[in-house]
Amino acid sequence: MEKLEVKNVSKSFDGKPILDDISIELNKGELVCLLGISGGGKTTLFNIISGLLSPDCGQVLLDGKDVTNQPGHISYMLQKDLLLPYRTIEDNAALPLLLKGVKKKSARAQVSPLFEQFGLEGTQKKYPSQLSGGMRQRAALLRTYMFSKDVALLDEPFSALDTLTKSSMHKWYLNVMDKIQLSTLFITHDIDEAILISDRIYLLSGSPGKITAEIVIKEPKPRQDSFNLTAEFLEYKRKILSLL
Repeated sequence: MEKLEVKNVSKSFDGKPILDDISIELNKGELVCLLGISGGGKTTLFNIISGLLSPDCGQVLLDGKDVTNQPGHISYMLQKDLLLPYRTIEDNAALPLLLKGVKKKSARAQVSPLFEQFGLEGTQKKYPSQLSGGMRQRAALLRTYMFSKDVALLDEPFSALDTLTKSSMHKWYLNVMDKIQLSTLFITHDIDEAILISDRIYLLSGSPGKITAEIVIKEPKPRQDSFNLTAEFLEYKRKILSLL
C-alpha cells in the first residue's frame, strides 16, 4: 500500500537543472533509501517532499492526497540533531506539539509514554549536553515522530556516529519503526548502510539528478550481524557500485 508517492518531480535553480523527472514511492512500514553521491540533489528532493520547496513540476502525494508545497504533513530530520540546548529532552521532544498550540502540560503528557519505547526513559529532565551522540539522535527522532506519526524523512541521521554506535542505532531504529508502524525515506551516501537497513534502494545520480535504478533487498529484516560478510551482501554492493 503506497503511503508516499513522488510523481515526475523536476527542479532547477537559476536555470540550472537539479532534479529531472523523479518518481519514487514509499509503502507503509517500509524503509527506503535514497542513495547517491553528495551534491546529487537528494536534500533538494527532501525539501520538496516535506513541502519546504516548490517543484517546477510534479506532485507529492501522501495517502493519495496532494500535499505538494504544503509543509506540516511529513516530518523531516536533518543530519544534526538540532536539539535546543536550553530545553530539557522532554520539552525538545514535545516541541512539535507546542508549535501547534498544545499546552505544555498536555504536550508533555502526550510525549511521556514514548520515552520508554524510544529507549530514553530517565532522560526527560536532562539537557542535550548531558546525553551521548546516540541518545541525542534518539531524542531528535522522537521529536520528528511527534511532528508526523506516519512518514519520516531522515537525511543522513547517523553519519556523525562512530561505527559501533551507528550499528546499534540501525537495530534500534528498525525495531522502533516496526513497533510504531512508521514509514521511512532515508538519505545516505553509505552503500553498506543502505544495504543493511533498506527494503528498497533508489539510486540517484547524474547532473541533473535522476533515478537510475531501484534495487530490492530480499534479505529479511532484522538482518544478522554477519550479513555484511556474506556473498549476498557483496553482490548487492558490486551491483550498486557498477550502477553509480
